[in-house]
Amino acid sequence: MSDVGSEDFDEERSQLGEYHGDRNEAGERHGVGTAILSNGDTYQGQYENSKRHGQGTYRFKNGARYVGGYYQNMKHGQGTFYYPDGSKYEGSWVEDLRQGHGVYTYPNGDTYDGEWLHHLRHGQGIYHYHDTGSKYKGSWVNGNMESAGEYIHSNHRYQGNFANNSPCGPGKYVFDIECEQHGEYHQIEQDRVEGEWGMSTSTTALKWIPKCVTSLTLWTSTKKAPGKLVNK
Repeated sequence: MSDVGSEDFDEERSQLGEYHGDRNEAGERHGVGTAILSNGDTYQGQYENSKRHGQGTYRFKNGARYVGGYYQNMKHGQGTFYYPDGSKYEGSWVEDLRQGHGVYTYPNGDTYDGEWLHHLRHGQGIYHYHDTGSKYKGSWVNGNMESAGEYIHSNHRYQGNFANNSPCGPGKYVFDIECEQHGEYHQIEQDRVEGEWGMSTSTTALKWIPKCVTSLTLWTSTKKAPGKLVNK
């Protein structure tokens, strides 16, 4: 799911519109006030030396809304952004970007609860799939599932490494019947015929190659303890 929002707007590049509120000795917006911008957006909250600074609520004419902290006209600190499509982000902001810990709720009910960097999922986080109840728990890099993680389903889970949102290399499936299957994921090249001229294109598919079944073992992102072999 995309989590790129439409919250970017620079009040300084627009006509300032109407303002009702406190000012400092220099006549700048300072204190608490309400601004009605010429494009239809509104801001109600704190100002410092003509800039949004402190707590405030910014309402966009497209229905989006931000409620939270500002620093020098930028969303900063803790805040909640409500997007026009029904999605919502609650968490930390740094200079107008989602950064730190936050929870993003998507229009389809999916949620991501974890770390962000420069507007992208980055660090440790949990993505919960609303329709299936499954979830991914692990590492993220630049918005993608990367490195150690696990997919958790109702009666089993997969633990291993991920690359570009897909399982990659060694891993294991852990089942509720107290056993686990070890193996590896590989990208398998396939040929696919397309078009009336029979032109073929090369594609790849993800394939699980099982190796053995064992009793339950301890799993961490850096160490796997061998279990007792019960079947091959």
